[in-house]
Amino acid sequence: MATVIRLTKMGRKKKPFYRIVVTDSRKKRDGGWIESIGYYNPLTEPSVVKFDAERLKYWVGVGAKMSERVLALTKSK
Repeated sequence: MATVIRLTKMGRKKKPFYRIVVTDSRKKRDGGWIESIGYYNPLTEPSVVKFDAERLKYWVGVGAKMSERVLALTKSK
């Protein structure tokens, strides 16, 4: 199974809120996920990014690939 760390969209129309999740790469964007490791709220000023660094490190260590957006969000922290 190819695992990937990416964003899944939550919230409602025009009010996006994203979770940072670990999922199978073949699932849809908002399909089921294995583990939620954080969230990203772009609407607050400044935008809020919170994630569990230990779990992120674990999943990358076992071979999970990060999406470009998650990589950019986690590098800024």
